[in-house]
Amino acid sequence: MLSMSTNNLSYSDQGGTDSAVEVGQETTPTSSNAGAGFGLFSVDFKKNEDLKEMLESNKESLKLEAMKRVVGLIAKGKNASELFPAVVKNVASKNIELKKLVYVYLVRYAEEQQDLALLSISTFQRALKDPNQLIRASALRVLSSIRVPIIVPIMMLAIKEAASDMSPYVRKTSAHAIQKLYSLDQDQKELLIEVIEKLLKDKSTLVAGSVVMAFEEVCPDRIDLIHKNYRKLCNLLVDVEEWGQVVIISMLTRYARTQFTSPWKEDGVFDEHNERAFYESDEEKTRDETEAKPYMMDPDHRLLLRNTKPLLQSRNTAVVMSVAQLYWHLAPKNEVSIVTKSLVRLLRSHREVQYIVLQNIATMSIQRKGMFEPYMKSFYVRSTDATHIKSLKLEILTSLANEANISTILREFQTYVKSQDKQFAAGTIQAIGRCATNISEVTDTCLNGLVLLLSNRDETVVAESVVVIRKLLQIQPTQHSDIIKHMAKLFDNITVPMARASILWLMGEYCERVPKIAPDVLRKMAKSFTSEEDIVKLQTVNLAAKLYLTNSKQTKLLTQYILNLGKYDQNYDIRDRTRFIRQLIVPNDKNGALSKYAHRILLAPKPAPVLESAYKDRDRYQLGTLSHTINTKASGYLELSDWPAVAPDQSVRNVEVIEPTVKSKPAKSSDDKFYSDSGEEEEKGSGSSSSEDGSSSSSSEGNSSQTSEESDKSSSQSEKSSSESDSEKKERKTKTPLQKKTVKPTAKDWYHTIMEHIFNEESWTYVTKQQHTKTIFVNVINQHSVLQTFSYSHWSTLCVSLFTQLCPLSLAFPLQLSGPAFVPEKSHDLLHRMTGKGLSAQYQFPRQPCLYQPTMVSVQISLTNTTDHPLEQIHIGDRSPTGLNIHCFNTIECLEPEASVTVFMGIDFNDSTQAANFQLCTKEDHFSVSIQPAIGELLLPITMTELDFRKEQGKLLGMNESSATITMAAENMTSQPISRPVATVANLGMVPSSQDNVHRFAGKTANSGAVVLVTVELRGESTALITINTEKSVMGSMLLRDLKLALAQA
Repeated sequence: MLSMSTNNLSYSDQGGTDSAVEVGQETTPTSSNAGAGFGLFSVDFKKNEDLKEMLESNKESLKLEAMKRVVGLIAKGKNASELFPAVVKNVASKNIELKKLVYVYLVRYAEEQQDLALLSISTFQRALKDPNQLIRASALRVLSSIRVPIIVPIMMLAIKEAASDMSPYVRKTSAHAIQKLYSLDQDQKELLIEVIEKLLKDKSTLVAGSVVMAFEEVCPDRIDLIHKNYRKLCNLLVDVEEWGQVVIISMLTRYARTQFTSPWKEDGVFDEHNERAFYESDEEKTRDETEAKPYMMDPDHRLLLRNTKPLLQSRNTAVVMSVAQLYWHLAPKNEVSIVTKSLVRLLRSHREVQYIVLQNIATMSIQRKGMFEPYMKSFYVRSTDATHIKSLKLEILTSLANEANISTILREFQTYVKSQDKQFAAGTIQAIGRCATNISEVTDTCLNGLVLLLSNRDETVVAESVVVIRKLLQIQPTQHSDIIKHMAKLFDNITVPMARASILWLMGEYCERVPKIAPDVLRKMAKSFTSEEDIVKLQTVNLAAKLYLTNSKQTKLLTQYILNLGKYDQNYDIRDRTRFIRQLIVPNDKNGALSKYAHRILLAPKPAPVLESAYKDRDRYQLGTLSHTINTKASGYLELSDWPAVAPDQSVRNVEVIEPTVKSKPAKSSDDKFYSDSGEEEEKGSGSSSSEDGSSSSSSEGNSSQTSEESDKSSSQSEKSSSESDSEKKERKTKTPLQKKTVKPTAKDWYHTIMEHIFNEESWTYVTKQQHTKTIFVNVINQHSVLQTFSYSHWSTLCVSLFTQLCPLSLAFPLQLSGPAFVPEKSHDLLHRMTGKGLSAQYQFPRQPCLYQPTMVSVQISLTNTTDHPLEQIHIGDRSPTGLNIHCFNTIECLEPEASVTVFMGIDFNDSTQAANFQLCTKEDHFSVSIQPAIGELLLPITMTELDFRKEQGKLLGMNESSATITMAAENMTSQPISRPVATVANLGMVPSSQDNVHRFAGKTANSGAVVLVTVELRGESTALITINTEKSVMGSMLLRDLKLALAQA
């Protein structure tokens, strides 16, 4: 046995006890223990030797099989660290699948085997340049897992390069590596902040959550880094992965508390029972009308609340809880209740989730009872609930109790008292006591019910009832002397120390009301004093002292006897208390002065205890945090700051700097022209502060500074922000040219007009023309409002012709656009004639490039006057979200009865299906409308060869690829029917294919220009494989869902 234990110990040092047991079961018994021990080692040695031989063989298939087995061991929790040298040799393998598995292994063991991992640093650095994004990301992950300070500069350089990688997955990995490097060397903080600042500007939803987490770890106090990215993060929030949503919401909650003023000031009274404020509100309003400043919510504050509200429907409980805490800490009081239903829905989850959610509800219900009162039945205790869940539900029901529902709650509590769970039954009795304290109308009822429980067979129930009754009697003791007498009669039958001590305290506190019973109770306690618990002995001493002061004739000898017993007790607390009481109540020469105050000290009136919820003070911690759960400040907890008295300057969140005047600009160098952005000039004129305008197009779009002042004004008229005053709107409308009934020019005439604007100066250089193209588009369209009323055929001809001619002049379109393969004729209702008081509006997507701005999606709107009177001044009003970039149509001064007009808008949806909300206004009315784009309408068709298609597809694998196998309808199995449903769902161009069973389609997103590749491969008789490659992974999955539905239907 000794040798066997030694062998096992040695094996534990090498490979792990679990592995030893498993291998030991596979061995055959030998003649001796020693032989068995060596047999054990030999089998394990051969087993690992097999894997090493496979990893060192020349066959890729053997290496791949060995790595699969090794990764399988890791997944089962087995120790495979001794294979590190054999595995690390394959890090330079050309087999992609093998290399992925090697990196999975290295990420797990690089921190443990740092010396061996350092030998492969050069290989990891080379892998950072690998064409495959997964390899680049894995190499960075391994590199950041080597916790050796000597390679910090190498890690820093790798993180900087990865932050600029074309793949969002690699950029996401670099954000994860930032946290690892910061924990290794905090001196790199400033350099890491620069990388974080760069990644915060990233528009990819894949990166957003990770970089915000890095921000929270490295520099949570650098709020200035969030200003410019605030609106972008709010708009991207819906499309970010769930883990990232939780992190971003938590960060934005802290940000909002520092940047916006409190919405609770004039929103109503937080204390629902403050009747004075309720009844005096009207009077105060009239009295201080000149002094009061009504609260106006910051548009960015409203943007955050609006964009997080849809996440209450998330399937992830952490996301729902994050949104709930955000509304609790940031929303006006009358809007907080929208989170109630979502929180109650979470109570159907696992008990771990229930526990956290109930804790937060318990905190919320103390201050806002009305939120959860309609869902009171959801908090009724079930027999299958765990004890801690029952206690929390009990806490919530107690907080929700009021005069209206107390009878229902007390009936429920009657059932709970009979529970077999003793701890829960005791908690129910305490809850009854709290209800009796909080609601004076039921105090007597609760007290009588508790007295009836004194005859219960369960000692725990009786003991808890005594304790609660003692607290209730302190509220109005004069009316309940009979209860004290009843409890004295039950004293001999009660054995729980706390209950006995409570009865003794009551006897001593109200001994004058039961002068005959109290001495008799003291006599009984004198007999059993030595066998009682310490807490009972202390209360016996107190009772003796109080009776000595009030009824010394009957109790003098008993008191001296008890004091003598306590003087020699084993517990020093009892000995000290006894000596103190003796000196206090028995006068002598030394302590005569103190004994004068004995009556005032021992029989002083005591305030009634306040029965409060254990969750009353937990609101000092942010809801949903670990600190709130454990009721203690946890490491890393960031406190919410108080609302600022005066809101900081909101212009810090504006992406573009607004210049109030247009000055004549001197000639600029070519460098200034190249790096300027015509989009910025448009934003300056419009006052728009969309955070989605990034720098991705800054080098490709030209400078519009050379346009005339008249053109600038005309361009800005259609992009005015919603903050304009009415006078400004009227002034703007008078400058807008009226629509005249003239002969409409053809698309060819407009084409020549635009081309003349572009080429009318022979002295322009090629670069200048290239920069000036977009400005000419906007100016000509704005100057000639008749163009917006073109028929669809004219519009289509003009768009395709212009973009075909001007593509060589613009760097904004590296991929050549093509005309739409199919334009759906289906129109969507924008405004019904009943809702619009006679104004009817429908919209459709013409699937043409938007001339106003390349990142916008063109929308065709048909307006119809169904009334019997003209409608005047039809225009676009306020819009939301705040950062939404819309190019509005010019104001329609008059629309005759039964007349229709077609206009065009440009909307930058930012590659998201989030609806564009705005107001369609007439002279007298404002109607809120919404345009919801399908995912396929956010794309533009492009042309490319099959070879180019394959090259682009090779760059978009792994995380950027989505695929599904479907059963197609029989009618869709030929070439023509396949292209039709695909083109119906998405605005994609067809790519020539050399294979009859493979159909390819290509497009790009309107906002970011990200390539979207769709492949439909026919397999068998009725099945097909749909593959979508795009770096916009969320868009890819949504497009895949729509294509599956379209191709599966006949």
